[in-house]
Amino acid sequence: MQRFESGASEFPQGCLDKLCDFSGFAPDYFTKPSPEFPNPKGVSFRSLRSLTAVKREEAMAAGAIAFEFDDWTSVKYDRPQHDLIHPEGVSPAEAAAQLRAKWGIGLRPIGNVINLLEAHGIRVFSLVEGTRHLDAYSLWRNGTPYIFLNTTKTAERSRHDACHELGHLVMHRHIGSTHPKAEDEANAFASAFLMPPDDLLAETTWGMMLDQLITKKKRWGVSVSSLNYALYKIGRMSEWTYRGNYIALSKLVQGEDSKEPEPMPHETSQIWAKIFTDLWSRGISISRIARELHVPEKQLNDLLFGIAGKQNIPKERTLTAI
Repeated sequence: MQRFESGASEFPQGCLDKLCDFSGFAPDYFTKPSPEFPNPKGVSFRSLRSLTAVKREEAMAAGAIAFEFDDWTSVKYDRPQHDLIHPEGVSPAEAAAQLRAKWGIGLRPIGNVINLLEAHGIRVFSLVEGTRHLDAYSLWRNGTPYIFLNTTKTAERSRHDACHELGHLVMHRHIGSTHPKAEDEANAFASAFLMPPDDLLAETTWGMMLDQLITKKKRWGVSVSSLNYALYKIGRMSEWTYRGNYIALSKLVQGEDSKEPEPMPHETSQIWAKIFTDLWSRGISISRIARELHVPEKQLNDLLFGIAGKQNIPKERTLTAI
C-alpha cells in the first residue's frame, strides 16, 4: 500500500473500483494529493487509550474532511475569528469566569452553546457515523480552534461535552491534554462555564430533591446528574441527599445513561445553516460541493449536523460572502 500511496506503483483499476464501492468515495479522492489530517498529539481524545487503531483513524479521517470543507468555505465567506483566552496559574472555575467576562456573558445562562462557540470563532462539526463512539474531541489547526461533537447523546450531555472541549482549548493549548489532571480540569471548567457558582447559589436552595432538580436544570441546560454534582461540590446539599438523588434518578431512567428526564431539544449549527441558505440561493447544493471535494455527500452532511440535507433552513443571511 505504501508503494501505491507514494506513486511508486500504479494502483490496479480493479482494486480501485472495489475500494470506491466499499468506501463510497469517488476515484478522484484516491488520486488527488493526500489531505491534511489532524495531528494525534494535538487532539483531546478522551478515550484515546481505549480506541482501536481503526477507530482512531476514522476520527482522523473525519477531521480531514472537515478541514477540506472548512477551507472551501473560508474562501467564500468571512467568519468570526476566535477570541479565546489562555489563562495560566488559575483554577478551571476561574478560567471559566474569565472567559465569560471576556465574552460579556456575566452570570447569565447560555441559551445555545454551539451558537456561542461559533460566534467566537470556534469551528464546530458533528461526528460522522463511524466515530460516534467518541463523546467529542477538539484541536487547534493553524491558529483556529475546532470541536467535534457526538450528536447521538442527549442535548444536555452534548452541551457539557462542548464546554469540556472548550476547557481543553482554553487551558491546555500549550501544555497538551494528556496529563493526568486534564480531564478533571476540563470537566470542572465545563461545569463552572455552564453553571457559574454564584448563579447556582442565588438560584437554588439547600438540599434540593430530584423533582426540584429536574425543574431547575432547565435554567442552565444541564443534566440532572450534573446539577446534582455541582450543588454537592459547592456545599448546597449533604452527601446523603446527593447520593439519594442519584439513586432516585437511576430508578427513574431505569439505569440507562442515555436517558434524561424532561430532555431539552438538541442544538445545531447556525453558521452552517446560514452558509447553506446562501449557497442554495446561488444554486450550489451539497451534492456539488461533495463532488468538488471528492467525498461522499453523506459523510459531509453528517459532519454538518445534517443541515445540508434539510430544506427548512432559516432565511436570514448575516454572513458576508467574499
